Amino acid sequence: MLRRIDLRGFTGDLSEVLPRPETPTGGPVDVVRDILTAVAKRGDAAVREYTSRFDGVELESLVVADAELAAAMERIEPDVQAALELAADRIAAYHQAQMPADVMVEQPGVLIRGMHRAVERAACYVPGGRAVYPSTVLMTAVPARVAGVEQIVVCVPPGPDGKVPDIVLAAAKIAGAHEVVSVGGAQAIGAVAHGTESIRPVDVIVGPGNIYVALAKQEVAGTVGVPSSFAGPSEVVVVADGTDPADFAAVDVILQAEHGPDGLAWFVTWNDGFADEVTASIERLVADAPRRAEIESTLGASGMVVVTDSPEQAMAVSNFIAPEHLEIQTADNEALVAMVRNAGAVFCGRYAPASLGDYVAGPSHVLPTNGTARFASALTVHDFMKDVHIVFVEQEGLEAMGDAVEALAGAEGLDAHAASIRLRRGAER
Repeated sequence: MLRRIDLRGFTGDLSEVLPRPETPTGGPVDVVRDILTAVAKRGDAAVREYTSRFDGVELESLVVADAELAAAMERIEPDVQAALELAADRIAAYHQAQMPADVMVEQPGVLIRGMHRAVERAACYVPGGRAVYPSTVLMTAVPARVAGVEQIVVCVPPGPDGKVPDIVLAAAKIAGAHEVVSVGGAQAIGAVAHGTESIRPVDVIVGPGNIYVALAKQEVAGTVGVPSSFAGPSEVVVVADGTDPADFAAVDVILQAEHGPDGLAWFVTWNDGFADEVTASIERLVADAPRRAEIESTLGASGMVVVTDSPEQAMAVSNFIAPEHLEIQTADNEALVAMVRNAGAVFCGRYAPASLGDYVAGPSHVLPTNGTARFASALTVHDFMKDVHIVFVEQEGLEAMGDAVEALAGAEGLDAHAASIRLRRGAER
């Protein structure tokens, strides 16, 4: 079920022996481009055609009526509603703490202000198909609301009955979404990026999805804002040394694998005997898992047990992979945290499974995948905001900077730039 790599004694380049996910090219990209082009040209008609083809659903309306959101709130169980509200509150609290302050820099004759402004309209993509994800509604729409986005659109694939599940609609209402679009896949990304007869275009698109969704977001980046991370299939690397029970590491390896294919699930240790224990535990837990097929699919394609010489080598493996989720379960978690360079989110200790981060811890569970944690971060309020710089200059400031501007403009051959300074200086004499 899991491949095993023994790195003990290995001192070479990890890229020679470790696989790392790569963004697909070729076929999927071509398919996605065709879908996006069709939606841009034919709008609602193309969206309905692709929804019928991929989801087996004939949609009358692409947008869910507001009354349906209110009705969904009445239909969900009280304990589920309470859990959604608790999660929303914790997510909001964390992201409120991230809100940037305006900055001000003063020099003689110069005042510069840096303002932060939210985008007007943002789309939050929520996966569907194999499962329902009200948690993703909260993890995307709540940060957008905290950031100050005026219009929040949630895109989610319809269920087999052509409807969005009640729990997803309830989550959208709790999160403060203004519109729910019952469309998924690359056609949803095309609709909110380019606009259709029913759906106004947005300024930013966030949220995880399958490979088609992730590639579609990359294709429309520039037309709309898209965070730099590749938010694709789920990933986890668990680093453990045997301090905690083997079942803890084993269940955390498979918890992300149950999202289904194309993900990544690795266990890394410098304790060879513990590697055997965890492997046996994984096999036992998978055999009894309700989502066994999804887990086996992920583990069969991208499941790995890596045995290293040391904690340092274990963390080098993790940094090489740059996983979406990193779990550390060792005798000295802080020492290993100090070695973290590349990871979307890190969960430390026996009481910190990644599932807490998936639902209620507070930081968004929309995290970089496919190695993009090397340069990208988790979804934050900053993904919904822009920095606007305001520059006030008095005569004293112009005089202080004028010579430098004229010299640099002259060096670049841009006379009008220099003239903009000369004319003002002359007018004051």
